[in-house]
Amino acid sequence: MARFTKIEVLTAMQLTGVVPVFYNADLETAKQVVKACYEGGIRAFEFTNRGDFAHEIFGSLNKWAAKECPELILGVGSIVDAPTAALYIQLGANFIVGPLFNAEVAKVCNRRLIPYTPGCGSVSEIGTAQEAGCDLVKIFPAGEVGGPSFVKNIKAPMPWSMIMATGAVEPEEGNLTKWFKAGVTVVGMGSKLFPKDVIANKDWTFISNQCRFAIEVIAKAKE
Repeated sequence: MARFTKIEVLTAMQLTGVVPVFYNADLETAKQVVKACYEGGIRAFEFTNRGDFAHEIFGSLNKWAAKECPELILGVGSIVDAPTAALYIQLGANFIVGPLFNAEVAKVCNRRLIPYTPGCGSVSEIGTAQEAGCDLVKIFPAGEVGGPSFVKNIKAPMPWSMIMATGAVEPEEGNLTKWFKAGVTVVGMGSKLFPKDVIANKDWTFISNQCRFAIEVIAKAKE
């Protein structure tokens, strides 16, 4: 399994600007989705801890990806407690993402120099997470906590902030442009990037094209 440094993880996220967020209980489906994203230019992928035995799927997926997608950085999302974070780190997770901030998760990740991106919904929460060593914070749910204007208003007094927006982000030019013009470092995209019918029809090319398009739009928005 590939183990990437903290700097490599954050740099990969910043360069592509998008982290796919995905879970599926079927290992083969997960492999195909990861491969499709990789071929579309994705270099950081968040597998979410959503179902029973999700860690077993992740462990197998990570071993497979190390060989088939050598430059891909796999991390885990939906982590709310320290024991679960530790379990996934042991299985090779290169970054941890959560819907909320948990100081004990921060300690576990800091000890191993693993990036921890917690969900925050206020300026105070973002400040608390940064004090705990979180370089990249996630605003979540991004659409409900204020959208792009919230990001812009955070960056004014706290310009050093590195922000991931997850929720209300779509692989559409107008939407992505607004987020990056507001100052996000990266966005997380789930269901909008992986429509259920696309997964059901195994249309992996569609996913690759969606990723490629999103990366191109983001690069343009950053200019």
